[in-house]
Amino acid sequence: MSEQSRAADERLLATFLELVRIDSPSGFESACARYCEEALTELGCSVRYDSSAEKTGSDTGNLIAELPGTASGTLVLSAHLDCVEPCRGVEPVVTDNVVFSAGDTVLGADDKAGLAAAIECVRRLVESDEPYPAIKCVFTVQEELGLVGAKHLERADTLGDLCVVLDAAGKPGGIVIGAPTHYTFTATIVGRAAHAGVEPEAGISAIAIAAEAISKLPIGRLDAITTANVGSVNGGTATNVIAAMVEMTGECRSLDRPRVEALRAEMDATIRQTAVSHGGSADVVWKLEYEGFEVPEAETSGMIVAEACRDIGLEPRPFTTGGGSDANVIAALGVSTVALSCGMEGVHGTTEQIDVADLEALAALCVAIARRLAH
Repeated sequence: MSEQSRAADERLLATFLELVRIDSPSGFESACARYCEEALTELGCSVRYDSSAEKTGSDTGNLIAELPGTASGTLVLSAHLDCVEPCRGVEPVVTDNVVFSAGDTVLGADDKAGLAAAIECVRRLVESDEPYPAIKCVFTVQEELGLVGAKHLERADTLGDLCVVLDAAGKPGGIVIGAPTHYTFTATIVGRAAHAGVEPEAGISAIAIAAEAISKLPIGRLDAITTANVGSVNGGTATNVIAAMVEMTGECRSLDRPRVEALRAEMDATIRQTAVSHGGSADVVWKLEYEGFEVPEAETSGMIVAEACRDIGLEPRPFTTGGGSDANVIAALGVSTVALSCGMEGVHGTTEQIDVADLEALAALCVAIARRLAH
């Protein structure tokens, strides 16, 4: 490794460590955004914030930075600014080339590894003599609360020849080429209250209705690309009162859109019909959290990202996932989009960690993708 490359990797790690020390729980991303703004502005990017804050309630909007290219094409690098709690007062520790959190907090590699890699990619392109495409950095708020910031992006802010979302677990080389359509529901089940000891016959237990409905619902992994779940059940007032109302929440998701629509209809009908069969009623409200996306198999082997992986000695590993990311939202805007594995492990827990070598590979991969797009 050359001295220049070693210095760039050391700079990348320093950026990452600085980022994870910045408190940025969902809704309070402004300090992290300002750090990114200053770094990207120094590199010649024009930086602005969209108007999403007034809709999301965050203390900042989504950050949009643009670097003019020296060649044709536009590469969009997307990552999110927020972290899950506990993420305040993070103190990173590097042991045997692995970064951990020293305390009872997450590390924040999800998604500050993505932020650091994107910033370092811009730095390396600006410093090099080789041609590069225009770079657009799209850093979103409240991703951890349900892709909230991304859902308020304007399509024009995401447009490019390719968008790579730097926010997937696993070793670099992993390429998320498909993710599910995701629905959530809230079901309000209504029975009839009565004294449980004096006149239970007069009551209709909403809890009993909910229990029977759950027993009939398809839950768990239903096939290779489809899952469903009941996440919460809340209701009742006292042990001696037949519960008059229960609120139940859940979800279904699938990489196959007709499959998830059929599953949603089945779950909806099961809950409603079970309630009616007991003399009660149910109101089920569904919300489309995000659309699914899938890169056609024929495009996968020759895609720019796979070629870029090979350019830096990584074996590309295309895969589909049952989880969602900002990639779902951006792909739905009509932008060619994939998500990349970033090396983060144990995300959303206090054992979260990232190997320094994986962070370095992620930044190198972003640069290699830009190089490929410029030719």
